[in-house]
Amino acid sequence: MLSSLTSMLKSGIDVALVVVGLGVVLQILFPDALAFINANVAGNLIDLINQFSGAGLIGVIAALIVMNTLK
Repeated sequence: MLSSLTSMLKSGIDVALVVVGLGVVLQILFPDALAFINANVAGNLIDLINQFSGAGLIGVIAALIVMNTLK
């Protein structure tokens, strides 16, 4: 049961990563493409990276944990 739940969560994360990647590409190629949902995907991603880097060692550890979780 736990393995099926883990498998479903990993599948959901995979789908979310594809959606985020698609959002970034669409926002770079067509800046007004996501205007209908008021999304700033690239800006939010940059803010997240800045939060990790601004936190020093704790930010690096948190980023490593996130990267390990997404593998």
